[in-house]
Amino acid sequence: MAATEQQPRERSTKLLREVGLIGLMWASMGSIIGSGWLFGPQEALEAAGPAAIISWLIGGVAIVVLALVHAELGGMYPVSGGTARFPHYAFGGVAGASFGWFAWLNAATVAPIEVSAMLTYAGHYDFAKDWINPDTQVLSTTGIIVAIILMAILTSINFLGVKRLATANSAATWWKIAIPLLTILVLAFANFDTGNLTAANGFNPDGLKGIFAAVSTGGIIFSYLGFEQADQLAGESRNPKRDVPFAIIGSVVIGTIIYILLQITFLLALPSSAIGDTWDQVGDGLYTTFTGPFAEIATLLSIGWLATIIYLDAIISPAGTGLIYTTGSSRLAYGLARNGYVPSVFEWTNKRSVPWAGLIAAFVTGCICFLPFPSWQSLVGLITSASVLMYGGAPLSLGAFRRRLPDAERPYRLPAAEILSPLAFVIANLIILWSGWDTDWKLGVSILVGYAILVGNRVFGLNPHKPTLDWRAASWLLPYLVVMGLIVFFSDFGPDGDDAFIGFGWDMLVVAVWSLVVYYWAMAVALSTEQIEEMIGEVELPEEGMEPVGH
Repeated sequence: MAATEQQPRERSTKLLREVGLIGLMWASMGSIIGSGWLFGPQEALEAAGPAAIISWLIGGVAIVVLALVHAELGGMYPVSGGTARFPHYAFGGVAGASFGWFAWLNAATVAPIEVSAMLTYAGHYDFAKDWINPDTQVLSTTGIIVAIILMAILTSINFLGVKRLATANSAATWWKIAIPLLTILVLAFANFDTGNLTAANGFNPDGLKGIFAAVSTGGIIFSYLGFEQADQLAGESRNPKRDVPFAIIGSVVIGTIIYILLQITFLLALPSSAIGDTWDQVGDGLYTTFTGPFAEIATLLSIGWLATIIYLDAIISPAGTGLIYTTGSSRLAYGLARNGYVPSVFEWTNKRSVPWAGLIAAFVTGCICFLPFPSWQSLVGLITSASVLMYGGAPLSLGAFRRRLPDAERPYRLPAAEILSPLAFVIANLIILWSGWDTDWKLGVSILVGYAILVGNRVFGLNPHKPTLDWRAASWLLPYLVVMGLIVFFSDFGPDGDDAFIGFGWDMLVVAVWSLVVYYWAMAVALSTEQIEEMIGEVELPEEGMEPVGH
């Protein structure tokens, strides 16, 4: 009975609209600046050589387009957990459950990748050297045990509640931004060798394929992820219609500038002794044996104090981001349970109003990730693919709202949305292609696990809520996922590589064409204007009882 009594009390609790513009922007910036800056420039350089600078530009443009879509949606519907809820409004229960699962999968897999980053940099110390294989960067058995302990710590802290964490987030983000900027400034003055642009095996050793692969598997898109946190907190913003679009666009612009400067600085600051014969293999130098890229460059350049600060940041930045995403994954699970998609146990909260079942699920999922994806770089592909699947729901939703709700209030109106919206969907699917089959097949298994949970929940009546399943409005979803998987398998990024059935370049064209087919299919079957307004009203009415939006 205790759990039964808690649920109504939790459901009647009002959220306070007390987050300002800086709080929203720093929530997104705090997620963008995590372990990505510590490893992204090295991983991208290994994947594409100095042409990784072009990869960062491509990734930045791609994320800006996706962010602009989210900016309009976040301004229209400033609700908590917006990323997972926009497809629910536009396409109903089936699509809502699916993209809700994609969003949860994204959030639950960020914490283990941040923990992996912490352990990789810890390899600098003698006591941690056996945690990671220096050649493969794969966690040892001891490393996996330590990683699980760290996941348990992140989870345990969340059981205490998030109020203090939210208060400290802005201060922590100032630190997380200041250290990369300090690193750029110091290394640029310490060593700025433009000859590195043509060192090793050249500026662009793997051509366009290497440039595009670096965008996904090189950690570039992963590094840019997190801008949607302003959308997730929109239900607690004082002035969401003004602040959410500004926070999303502002965080992406700032993040893009910082990461491009980090890549240029990392490349040009490399001492010649640290560069081998090729960018992607161990050569005569030390470059590919780095466990803490920026810190070790600082050490080679005799800037010990900077190395010490970076090693400290290698704990603070990833831990902070992992902590935030652990919190977010439990709230997403809570929301999915409230909508009736997963067992009602995920609604249960402890005395501090923390959804404890969601935290346990995030902990277990994170620990599993260390098994097939034991290193930072191998985790990047999974999280990138899961994220773009989640992001792919936004342009579809925007297109549906433009057609069904043309006169709705839009504080930020995306220019040329009829072009940028389908383009954003194409971009999301291209990133999935560039992630490669080795990553995407594991993502496919994760999706099947999610659907098994959703179906089991429905069949066995594990949640009394019975959401309406709008099969027609989501008729495009299953073909979209299956065909995308087949395209990746038969593409140049599939298991056959250069001997693939669909050659390089053609595979991207096929993805673009299929994306447009799915996009306009989804537009044709989206919910009617009346159905969308009814669903938005059902969900938003309780939230309109929150503390009023500031002026």
